[in-house]
Amino acid sequence: MKLQQLRYLREVARRRLNVSEAADALHTSQPGVSKQIRLLEEELGVQILVRHGKRVVALTDPGRLIVDIAERMLQDADNLRAVGREYGDKGVGALVIATTPTQARYALPAVIQRFMQRHPRVRFSLREGSPQHIADLMRAGAADIAIITEAESLFGDLVTLPCYQWNRCIITPLKHPLLQEEHITLEAVGRYPIVTYDFALDADSPIRKAFDARRISPNVALTAIDADVIKTYVELGLGIGILAKMAFDPSRDFGLRLIDASHLFEPSMTRIGLRRNAYLRSYVYDFIEMFAPQLTRPIVEKTMRGTGTDYEL
Repeated sequence: MKLQQLRYLREVARRRLNVSEAADALHTSQPGVSKQIRLLEEELGVQILVRHGKRVVALTDPGRLIVDIAERMLQDADNLRAVGREYGDKGVGALVIATTPTQARYALPAVIQRFMQRHPRVRFSLREGSPQHIADLMRAGAADIAIITEAESLFGDLVTLPCYQWNRCIITPLKHPLLQEEHITLEAVGRYPIVTYDFALDADSPIRKAFDARRISPNVALTAIDADVIKTYVELGLGIGILAKMAFDPSRDFGLRLIDASHLFEPSMTRIGLRRNAYLRSYVYDFIEMFAPQLTRPIVEKTMRGTGTDYEL
């Protein structure tokens, strides 16, 4: 049994049993992936994949167990390498954060600046995208930490720890009629075209929940994952915007007006997501505590080990 065989099997499972996509992701050939998985089946004496002609259509019952074990074995192999790097090359390493453009632009700059000053030999990378993209990066092992808010259902396989609460604002062009309202209601907001986040229409989004609770069908004119893009199109007059309050900067957004919307929507919790049973290097704990000071190393370690109750704010 070789780790390479386990990696091939894991990638096929992650790619919804599409061997061609798995081969492309692994930078190898489809016949090579198929051959290695067949060799693994022969060694173990069980069929892992259900095949129909040249297509893989399902995992067998033992196949599902083997994929789960392979995931743990490969995670442990990664942890062994991380331990070696921790004690072999102190202070040298890499840290990849997967998050949304709003967090990257407005919540992280000061933290990253402090981190890089403290750990100048750590190569820092940001991967920005939608919640689905962030979840895919974490499952593929392409990111060390996820910083997430919406779409919690996508991150059930991660250990998550709460960082801080935030809410939303409404932004309008200058002299917009909504600015004349004494008390802003969802009904008033619903009278205008809306520009907001892609994931604002997801079933578990506070924006979607608020409109659904009042039986209002919002007129969503345009969606984007980037708050700056939303602001650009609001300023052009395409509609009013709903976005994170942290994303409004009066010193820069002088062509827009802000209306507090915290009374309209439930607050959201930004969380840090980590792969279960991952070995975290010491600088990773430093980053987490810089971003959320209440998440000290002992709290993170207990949560990762599952030896304590989940930490909540």
